[in-house]
Amino acid sequence: MIIEAGRHFTLHAPGSPEDTLAFVRDPARALSRLHFLRGLNVQGNEVRGELLVPLPVLGEADLPFLCILAHTPDGATLTPQPIDGERAWVEVTGQAQVMEGAQAAQGGETRVEVAFNFLFRAHLATPDAQGWGGAAFEKMVRAAAGRTLERVTQELPEGLREALEAG
Repeated sequence: MIIEAGRHFTLHAPGSPEDTLAFVRDPARALSRLHFLRGLNVQGNEVRGELLVPLPVLGEADLPFLCILAHTPDGATLTPQPIDGERAWVEVTGQAQVMEGAQAAQGGETRVEVAFNFLFRAHLATPDAQGWGGAAFEKMVRAAAGRTLERVTQELPEGLREALEAG
């Protein structure tokens, strides 16, 4: 079963374009205030962690993720990598683009902004849906995981804003 949710948003950056660029290229700093992540680990260009997903009857599931960080001229990207040997895992795709000057002008004021674009795609292996009970269970898991991913995408801007303002 695959469930996905995405979010695109723009945040005002309080620092200089250079400081903001350094921020989006440092996932340990940028993702530090996201409460739905656990075990965030950055080694070189690899970013690993776990997305916490509450599932009915099963309790809380830790969905591991692995991404490759790449710098772009105006930001950074996260490209998901498959994880073998896991019954459940999540792909995290992300892009951050730092904008300044005319691109980010608002009301005649020049400012620095960051455009973020994220997609979360959860891969969940559930037991074969045998009969009515199995189908109902799969439907419950799908609904709960879908709600969780939607909640994650709703909380994402605030967590990134907190980290951005903390410097």
